[in-house]
Amino acid sequence: MWGRVFGALLIGVLLSATLTVWLAFGEREKTLMQYRESHSIDRIEQLISALDTLPTANRESFLATAPRLGLQVTTLPENISDTGPRSEYARAVSERLGRNFRVLSLPTDPSTCPRPPKNAVLMRVPCEALSITLHDGTVLRLTVMPPKTPAPPLRDDFIQYFFLFLTFIAVLALIIARMTMRPLRHMAEAATALGQDINRPPLPEKGASEIVTATRAFNAMQARIRHHISQRTHMLAAITHDLQTPLTRLRLRLEKVSDAELREKLIGDLSAMQMMIREGLDLARSIESSETRRPLDIDSLLDSVCSDATEAGQDVSFSGLPGITVLAKPQALRRCLTNLIDNAVKYGHYAKVSMSKEKDGGKDVLQIFIRDGGTGIPTELQEKVFEPFYRMETSRSRESGGSGLGLTIAQNIAQQHDGQLQLRNLPEGGLEVRLTLPIQNLQ
Repeated sequence: MWGRVFGALLIGVLLSATLTVWLAFGEREKTLMQYRESHSIDRIEQLISALDTLPTANRESFLATAPRLGLQVTTLPENISDTGPRSEYARAVSERLGRNFRVLSLPTDPSTCPRPPKNAVLMRVPCEALSITLHDGTVLRLTVMPPKTPAPPLRDDFIQYFFLFLTFIAVLALIIARMTMRPLRHMAEAATALGQDINRPPLPEKGASEIVTATRAFNAMQARIRHHISQRTHMLAAITHDLQTPLTRLRLRLEKVSDAELREKLIGDLSAMQMMIREGLDLARSIESSETRRPLDIDSLLDSVCSDATEAGQDVSFSGLPGITVLAKPQALRRCLTNLIDNAVKYGHYAKVSMSKEKDGGKDVLQIFIRDGGTGIPTELQEKVFEPFYRMETSRSRESGGSGLGLTIAQNIAQQHDGQLQLRNLPEGGLEVRLTLPIQNLQ
C-alpha cells in the first residue's frame, strides 16, 4: 500500500508541477511576445517619424544608410485603396503613430519578406505588410518581420534543476508514504503476533487521533479475546480437576464388579473418557500458551524426541541436519512433534523423520518430513483431519486410542511458530506430514 501512496503522491505532484510550468511558460511567452511587439512598434515609430520629417529627396539616402532591423520600406502609389480589415498589429501601429498617419494592412508576399537572422527560430507567420501614409501624402509599404516565438528555456541548468526538483519530490513522497503506512504495518505485525502470543503487550497508543482510536480498538479486542480464552481454559481446567475425583472413585468401584468381561469394558470406557479430558485440556493449552519463545537447536530437539519414541518401542528413524536454529517454545514444539510421530507410528506402523533447508519467498525455512507406511488419507479429508474431534472411522476408532485432537493440537502449535502443517499421500504408499518453520538467523 505504501507503494501506491508513494506513486499517487509522486504522480500528483509531478502533474501539478507540469501544469504550473506549462502555465508559467505560457505566461512568459505571452509577456515576451508583448514586449517584442512593443519593441518592434517602437522601431517603426522611430523610422516613420524620421522619414516624415525628412525632405522627400533625402529619404532614399536615409533608408540606404539606416539600419533596418527586420524592416523593409518601399514607396507605393498614392491612390492605394483599403484592402480589407486591419490586423491587430496594424491597429497597434496606428494607435502608436496617431491620427496623422494612415495605417492599412496589405496582402503578405513571402518573397518580399526580409531575410530572418541565421539563428532565428521558426516564425509564427511569414511577415506583416503595412501601408503607411505620411503627412505629405507619400505612401510607404512597410514589411515587418513579426516577433519570434520565444524558445523554452531548456538550458543545462534548467534540466539539472528539474531533476533536482524531481529527486526532492520523490524523496518527500517516499517519506510521506512510509510515515502514512507505518502505523498500519505496526498494526498488521501486532495482529500476526497476536495469533502467536495472546498475552503480548498492548500496542502503545500514540500518533494521530485516528491511529490512536484504531490502536485502542485493537487493544480492547486483544483484551476481550484474552479474557475469553482464559475463561475457557480455566473452565476446562476446572472440569478436568473436578472430574478426576469422581472418575477415580468410579474406577475403584468398577474393580469390584464380579463380571470380568463387563469390568474390562467399563474400565476401557472410563480410560477413554480420562484420555479425552486430558487431551481437551492439552488442546486448550495449545491455544493459550504462556511459554516464552527462544532460539532452539531443532536437530537436538528432534533427536531427543525420536530417541524417546525408540526407547518406548516405536519404529522411528531420524536423519538430522545440524546447525539449524528456530525461534520456538521448546515444550510446545516437542508436543507437536511427538503427536505427529505418534500418529505416524499408530496408523502407519513406522515413522521416518528427516529435515531439509529450503527457500520460501527469499527467506530460509526448515522443512521437517514425517513419513509412514500406512494407507494415507484421502485428499478430500486432509483438511478435515485438523478439525477438533474429527476421526476417520476406518482407522481412528476408539479401540485404536484416537480422540481426534492430536493433529489439531499440532496445527495450533505450528501456527504459533509462524509455521505450516501439510499432508501429502506418497506415490509409493503412506502419508507424508510436512512441518515448515522459519529459520532464525543469529547474528
